[in-house]
Amino acid sequence: MSSRFSGPLFGLAAFVAWGFLPVYWKQLAAVPPFEILCHRIIWSCVFLCLIISWQHRWEEVRQIVAAPADMGRLSVSSLLIGGNWLIYIVAVNTGHVVETSLGYYITPMVNILLGVLLLKERFSRLQTVAVLCAFAGVVYSLLGYGTLPKYALSLAFLFAFYGYLRKKTVVAPIPGLLVETFVLVVPALIYLLYRQIYHGSPFLVLSWDGILLIGAGVTTSLPLLWFAAAARQLQLSTIGILQYLAPSIAFLLGVFLYREPFDQHSQITFILIWLGVAVYCADALRFNRKVSA
Repeated sequence: MSSRFSGPLFGLAAFVAWGFLPVYWKQLAAVPPFEILCHRIIWSCVFLCLIISWQHRWEEVRQIVAAPADMGRLSVSSLLIGGNWLIYIVAVNTGHVVETSLGYYITPMVNILLGVLLLKERFSRLQTVAVLCAFAGVVYSLLGYGTLPKYALSLAFLFAFYGYLRKKTVVAPIPGLLVETFVLVVPALIYLLYRQIYHGSPFLVLSWDGILLIGAGVTTSLPLLWFAAAARQLQLSTIGILQYLAPSIAFLLGVFLYREPFDQHSQITFILIWLGVAVYCADALRFNRKVSA
């Protein structure tokens, strides 16, 4: 398959898989969220070890581990991505799929904000409008409901800070993710052994839940491999637009499959966020045409 077609297909596969991820976690609603997280860490580590072995990239992993600065940043980023995973699982399995989609809609705007505050980047005019629209959506949610969308904001800021740290850490995505799971795997194993001994968790039990928990490693890592393949072949602006497939699918699942509340206040919040998304995409396309000219 030529890169002309494989790049978009890999990108579509990655973001569609992420979009349907709530369906997977819903099948594990009876399992405590922290236990699901630990399985996700352990089986992702196992799956990534197989991929690294297949690709003969253990030397890259060794170089990362031997670099104190890289290990320090990856240790922090592992906590950020672990927190992101846990909050996402909790949100999905407590009936907040729509709110998770809101979080990933506003993540790019948070990225822009962090770029300005931490990397001294400059807003373009359209980026300023996009951030203001997202901010207006969050403020309206606060005024309409009297509370902030805590799951959405937590997911957005954790993932944005994670992206910032990974940007500052010059390591390849797959070896870097493996090192991040290495950092978390020992505490995850200790917790699961505790659950197995004292609470009879499905860790070592052949059951449907046990199979799904093992599969969490594949559902976590495989879309990342597809995304890495797409990122090598697609322009950043294309990736930037494709990323909205995942929250759009999650939004549709939350509203139409899981029948989560979506009242007038929610509609106004999302309209403001979607307006920001449209402006963000327009800016990405404008930048792409400028670079290609």
